Amino acid sequence: KGKTFSREPPVPEKAVKAQGTDVRASFKNTYNTARVLQGMTLKQAEAYLNQVINHKRCIPFRRFNRSTGRCSQAKEFGLVQGRWPVKSCKIMLNLVKNLEANANVKQLQVEELVISHVQVNRAAKGRRRTYRAHGRITPFLSSPFHIELWALERSANVARERVGDRLKPTRKQVARVRHRTVATGEN
Repeated sequence: KGKTFSREPPVPEKAVKAQGTDVRASFKNTYNTARVLQGMTLKQAEAYLNQVINHKRCIPFRRFNRSTGRCSQAKEFGLVQGRWPVKSCKIMLNLVKNLEANANVKQLQVEELVISHVQVNRAAKGRRRTYRAHGRITPFLSSPFHIELWALERSANVARERVGDRLKPTRKQVARVRHRTVATGEN
């Protein structure tokens, strides 16, 4: 049995999963690359990653972005910082292709699959050493990562239930009203 995922898709029959463990590439670059792909279809993700590899579009850096240079391509996302992490993009491209292959095995429609869960975690650091001036030796660590993602088949929109001539309130709206009445002491 393979590694378990942090959470499972709501409908496993309509989902495909892919993961990588102890991948030797930058954790921070891959984190930002993976975050952009969430919500894209597999075809969109594949096209986007190829554009990034060709420097036509950039990966917006929302987190781990201190001392990251600015680029005009990040304006597309309403940001100023962006980069083109080729190694991370190639790894993500392989995972997206793996999702496609898994979809073909499960006989799901590849065009309807949307990446709905992406998680990148730090893995144990790889330890090497580097030699410095005056005979000193200091650590030279790598920052690998574990990654998991799954894609779901896009479902048809379902109309909200009506009560009489109005829409039925959501559970959150009902709880808010209940909380308000308890807080004010009304019956």
